[in-house]
Amino acid sequence: MFLDRSDAGRRLATRLSHYRRKNAVVLAVPRGGVPVGYEVSSKLELPLEIVLTRKIGHPANPEYAIGAAGLEDVFIRPHAGVKQDYIDKVVSETRERLRSMHEKFNAGHQPVSLKGKTVIIVDDGIATGNTMEVTVKIIRQQMPASVIIAVPVASGEAVRRLKKEADEVIVLLIPIEFYGVGAFYEDFSQVTDGEVILCLQRSRGELKNREHLIT
Repeated sequence: MFLDRSDAGRRLATRLSHYRRKNAVVLAVPRGGVPVGYEVSSKLELPLEIVLTRKIGHPANPEYAIGAAGLEDVFIRPHAGVKQDYIDKVVSETRERLRSMHEKFNAGHQPVSLKGKTVIIVDDGIATGNTMEVTVKIIRQQMPASVIIAVPVASGEAVRRLKKEADEVIVLLIPIEFYGVGAFYEDFSQVTDGEVILCLQRSRGELKNREHLIT
C-alpha cells in the first residue's frame, strides 16, 4: 500500500537508482503518473516530460485500444470491420487534444528528444496494459535506445503482456488479486492540471539549477 503518488514515486526511484544521471528521460503519463514521475526524475536527476500519446479505441468499444496516436506518429493494429474513415477521424480528434495538452502543460517548453535515450515511462499503476502497450509502440518510432516501464503497482496480466513490448518492466507491487490501481493507495485523489503544471515547472527548474552548477 502506498500513502499517495509522491510516496510511490520516491519508492519507485529507489528501484531505478542505476539510471541516475544516465542518458535517460522520464516520461510521465498525465495526469496521475506525473506526481510519480516527478519524484522519480528528481531523485534520478533526469528530465521529466509528459507522454503525448493517446489510445485509439475500437468503434464498438472505445476502452479497447486498437492503436495510439502522437503529435506526429501513429500506430494502428489492423482489425476487421474498422474503416479507415473512422481511424482518420479519431486520429485527427486525438491530435487536437494532444496539441491542447502540449500547449497547456509545456507552455513554450521544447520537449527533450527521445532518440538514442533510455526512456522510462512512469504511471501511477497499470490495470490491463492495453493502452501502455500501444503507447510503447508509438514511442519506439522516435528511436530511443531502450524503453523501460516503471510503475508502483500493476496486475500480473499487464506485466506479462508488457514484458513482450518493453526492454524492462519494473513494478513494486504485483498483487495476487487486483481490484484497480486506486485500491493500493491511501490517497488516490484526482490530479489536477495545476498539479501537473507545478510538477513540470519544479522539475525543469531543478534541471536548470543542476546545469548551472555544472557549468
